[in-house]
Amino acid sequence: MEDFKPDFEFNLDEFSGFNIDIEHEFESRIIKPPKSNEIAEHLLKYDDAEKLAKEIIIDSKSRYFVVINGSFIFGDFIEALIVVNNFHVKQMIISTLSMSENNVDSLANLVNGNFVDELNLIVSDYFYSHERYNLIEYLYQELDKDDKFQLAVAGTHCKICIFETHCDKKILIHGSANLRSSSNIEQFVIEENELLYDFNFDYQQSIVEKFKTINKPVRGAKLWQAVQADRGAAMAGQGKVKKQQRLKDHRAD
Repeated sequence: MEDFKPDFEFNLDEFSGFNIDIEHEFESRIIKPPKSNEIAEHLLKYDDAEKLAKEIIIDSKSRYFVVINGSFIFGDFIEALIVVNNFHVKQMIISTLSMSENNVDSLANLVNGNFVDELNLIVSDYFYSHERYNLIEYLYQELDKDDKFQLAVAGTHCKICIFETHCDKKILIHGSANLRSSSNIEQFVIEENELLYDFNFDYQQSIVEKFKTINKPVRGAKLWQAVQADRGAAMAGQGKVKKQQRLKDHRAD
């Protein structure tokens, strides 16, 4: 692996104490899921990620509950599901306790292959502290390109992947499995569900925003909007000063 040379300002030593705790940052929340009889339940047992991706049909009328063995690689399944269905993903958030170098390569395939426009990855502070000079460097090297990627580090134990496609599907995959294989029996659920997607996106995106590690430049339309907003605020401030001056002159008269 080549020496890592980040092209952004980020100090790894800032995380030396490693107590990135979100316990007091987010309130516990409850959402009422749809009744089971409203959605067709599919119960599956699989040991091969690609075969499973070819087996399931993603629509709003079905939910898949999958039990997998220790050789199943969850990260491979995410890649296979998107490629097999030829999904063009607007944005994706993945939260995992840990991952492998092969998982990084799999995510790079999706980004470099233009399957995913925006990828946000949340990893645990435990994983970051153990891999900061190894896999984390490789992760930045392979994924931090063209402002399509963001890495957040937090005290999280969530195992979830959510993504929205350009064909307006909002898909969730959530369960016990991390991105890499674990030599354990795992389970996860796959479904297209706008209500659950929006609920999970809300708090996962807030974690990304608060604990992101890459400072991205502001460009294009967003930059112009920021300039216009600053200009509007400045003009409003000038108007307030002029109004105060007119009132002062009026009182003097």
